[in-house]
Amino acid sequence: MHAPAHPLSYRVLSLLLDYPEQPLIDALPELDAALADVAPALRTELAPLYAHLAGAPLIELQEIYVGTFDRQPAHSLHLFEHLHGEDRARGQAMVDLIEEYRAHGFEPVSPELPDYLPLFLEFLSLCAADEACRLLDDAVHVVAHIARQLASRDSVYACAVHALAALASVAPQPLTVPPIRDMDEALETFGPGADGVEPLLKPVMPQIAPVNFHRTRPHA
Repeated sequence: MHAPAHPLSYRVLSLLLDYPEQPLIDALPELDAALADVAPALRTELAPLYAHLAGAPLIELQEIYVGTFDRQPAHSLHLFEHLHGEDRARGQAMVDLIEEYRAHGFEPVSPELPDYLPLFLEFLSLCAADEACRLLDDAVHVVAHIARQLASRDSVYACAVHALAALASVAPQPLTVPPIRDMDEALETFGPGADGVEPLLKPVMPQIAPVNFHRTRPHA
């Protein structure tokens, strides 16, 4: 049986996948030592990213991070972007995720959207181990998709996202349909709407169930 990950594993991954700042660089030896005690296999998988973060000037690290995640939609760390693109369903998914956070007593102080992967991992680090595993299992299909995209570009961050996907207790399934990324692409794909301006966006649903960060509500 797959043992749930240690909460520290989620916390370390959250920090490593966030925008690099000097406090993170200063804390790298401490984080590495902590993982050696509770998750030695994960520590080994993360070695390339540790070496990257410890071996370059901060400004260069930040430029690489922005170039990897902010300028490459396929690598976005916002989970729902890979499921819903710009469809309106993404807004409801955000609301559901915030409700999940609050149900567990987690009130994010980050300016990031709630589906930002490092924020989600911070939340998992505060959950009971079994609950964290359930939530990661829901998200693993998107996580593995991001990992594959990063690996296809030989990104040093691929090792961290791949290691996260490996912590799930279910095998990730591929996302079969890419989301519509922007208005121009949507217009090209679907044509204009009734008003002649906005595209008729259609929900993009993978063959697998979408990520559900909330508990399934019983039917009346």
